[in-house]
Amino acid sequence: MLKNKSRKPIEIKIATVVAVSAILHDSDPMALEAALQEMTGGSADFFDNEFAVIDVAALGPDRSPMDWPQLIELLKKYRLNAVAVRNAPAEMEADIIASGLSIDHVVAARQEPAAAAPPPAAPAAAPPKAAASTMIIDTPIRAGQRIYARDADLVITATVNNGAEIIADGSIHVYAPLRGRALAGASGDTSARIFAASMEAELVSIAGVYRTFENGLPPEQKGQPAQIRLSGDRIDVLSLNSASRN
Repeated sequence: MLKNKSRKPIEIKIATVVAVSAILHDSDPMALEAALQEMTGGSADFFDNEFAVIDVAALGPDRSPMDWPQLIELLKKYRLNAVAVRNAPAEMEADIIASGLSIDHVVAARQEPAAAAPPPAAPAAAPPKAAASTMIIDTPIRAGQRIYARDADLVITATVNNGAEIIADGSIHVYAPLRGRALAGASGDTSARIFAASMEAELVSIAGVYRTFENGLPPEQKGQPAQIRLSGDRIDVLSLNSASRN
């Protein structure tokens, strides 16, 4: 068989993936496992093999040493695939790399020295503000499907079925029953929200903060128009018609 000589054996291109942040407030493996068990409620499919970036910024200087291989296995047990560590101090980096993880360097924007103020110019009309990007889907989202609106809001006018997953860097609007999993603010936007004409979600997330409904949604919101928003580190469910909080 003739081979295509123009095709290279491998190509490297820029790609982006969605990853959740695993923000550590404790380095004790038993405490972390207890917290994950409580978060997932023992559900085997709470997470769906998502990539995870471990954030250690909240760990204090008196933290116990990290056992990275043990932490990787613990996250894998709950179907989270650790790929990198963020906000790691320099003394941690060698052990992190030795465990097979990458270092996610958060680069702060460089502040240039202030230049001399130019003379005031005549006021000009402000240019029109560009509208935020929106992805619109008019067909049902089936079980097993995953939709991601990168750098955009997501609008769906048909049913999101059980077992489906919808993700947006902005807010999510579903003008139909919302079942399955909905993750808004995937890139860290804590002001993102989730709106549904009929709230029946299995799991919701805003900026990496999760809430499941294994015991069902509050009766006031189940199957009703509702929104999901983040209040501090808590997910709130609000009825659109009464704005009562649960």
